[in-house]
Amino acid sequence: MRNRLKVLRAERDWSQADLAGQLEVSRQAVNAIETGKHDPSLGLAFKIARLFGMPIESIFVEDEA
Repeated sequence: MRNRLKVLRAERDWSQADLAGQLEVSRQAVNAIETGKHDPSLGLAFKIARLFGMPIESIFVEDEA
């Protein structure tokens, strides 16, 4: 799964630690999601979408099979 998290975070001038604090996760978790090493849980994906005011599908995109 690809995502736009790093770009959205940069547009707001937030560090990974800033975003992690708002999401109540570790900075390492944010890094793992941004780099595609980890997919967020559905609950966290909804939390991210709410924080950015966007639909989940605008942030997370399934890779082509």
